Amino acid sequence: MPPLHIKKGSSRHSAYNLRSNFSDVQETHTLAVIVDNEPGVLARVIGLFSGRGYNIDSLTVAEVDHTGHTSRITIVTTGTPQVIEQIKAQLGRIVPVHKVNDLTVEGPSVARELALLKVAGEGEKRVEALRLADIFRANAVDSTLGSFVFEITGAPEKIDAFAELMRPLGLVEMARTGVAALPRGR
Repeated sequence: MPPLHIKKGSSRHSAYNLRSNFSDVQETHTLAVIVDNEPGVLARVIGLFSGRGYNIDSLTVAEVDHTGHTSRITIVTTGTPQVIEQIKAQLGRIVPVHKVNDLTVEGPSVARELALLKVAGEGEKRVEALRLADIFRANAVDSTLGSFVFEITGAPEKIDAFAELMRPLGLVEMARTGVAALPRGR
């Protein structure tokens, strides 16, 4: 019988996880958690993170089924592979949690973020801010003689790039929402 030639690592198609479970590499994961839409559930989920010293990079909550009284909590967190697995396992043990999906490993997903940026400036800086907003498809949702408030939606990297370009033009303030993500296709 010829020897088996198995590549190191795992794939979605493998029944075996050949990756080492002990790694110091920090990974960012987007978790979609379906929960009962009732008081105190969000506090319990957040308590799981804070009680164990895990960090939440982004958090979004929205009702997904009005008749079924369920909501989706989208959490972006960073940790080693074993920490991420521990978070998923502990989330799954909370009673009002129905399902935990790791959108980072389950295949392609779409993630979007919303930000409002207030840019104050006069003259050429004002014209340049409007030109950049047009390039980034940002909308001016408020305008005064001395400032604009732009609304931009997209990948977090796009929002970071827009903010960096707006800093020298007079970026005064920025407010960002959490990441919203869904699996692509399927």
